[in-house]
Amino acid sequence: MAGPSPPNLFSVFPETLSEKLFAHAQHKKLAADEVLFLAGDPGDGCYRLEQGLLKVSMIAASGAERILAIVGPGGIVGELSTIDGLPRSASVAAVRDSELKFISRSAFQTFADAHPEVYKHLVTLLANRLRDTDGVVAAGSFLPLKGRVARALLDLAEAFGQDVGHGRILIRQKVSQSDVAAMAGIARENVSRILNDWIRDKLVSRLSGYYCLENKTKLQREIVL
Repeated sequence: MAGPSPPNLFSVFPETLSEKLFAHAQHKKLAADEVLFLAGDPGDGCYRLEQGLLKVSMIAASGAERILAIVGPGGIVGELSTIDGLPRSASVAAVRDSELKFISRSAFQTFADAHPEVYKHLVTLLANRLRDTDGVVAAGSFLPLKGRVARALLDLAEAFGQDVGHGRILIRQKVSQSDVAAMAGIARENVSRILNDWIRDKLVSRLSGYYCLENKTKLQREIVL
C-alpha cells in the first residue's frame, strides 16, 4: 500500500490499458465506513475506485488506527496481493459511499500475459509507494507534531488540492480531525490544538467543511528535517 500521504495514489496505468484491464470487472458498492478487506485477508484480486473515497490503514490490537493513505477515484488498492498472492498487507474501508471495480488475481495474470507492458507500470506504481513509505518513516522518526500535521495536510493538498487563487489550496475532500490525526500518527487533541493555532494565524482555514491551505509555503517549512 501507499504511504500515509496520498501523492501519486492514482493509477499509473495509461487510461486505455486500465480500461482494458477492468473492462469485464465485477462491480462492488460500499457504504460509508464499510470495510472492503482487512489486513491478513486472502489476496484474491485488486480494486479500482470509480466513485467515493477510501482509506488504507493499519489497526493495532488496541483499536488504534494509522491511516496510510486516502485514495480517490482512479486509485487502485490490493495490487500487492494480486502480484504475489499473499494476504492483504493493510486494511481498506470506505470513507464515504463508494463504487469499485474488482478484477481477480487469475484474470489479472491472464491480462498481464497478453499485455506484458502492464508490469512496467506496476513497477512505477510500487516505486512511488516505496518512496511514500520512506517519507512516512522519516516523518514518524524525526518530525515534531506540527510537522506531522503539516505533512498530512500537504499530502492531501497534493492529491486533492485545487488552486483557488492567491496561493490558496482548497482540499476538495472532506476529512475530519480524526482522519488527519490517524494520518499524522498523533492524538486528535493535538491535531485540534495545532489546527486551531494555524487557523488563528491564517495558515489554514475551514470552508464549508473543507480545509484550505492559506499559506502553503509556511506549512512546507514545518516539514523540513
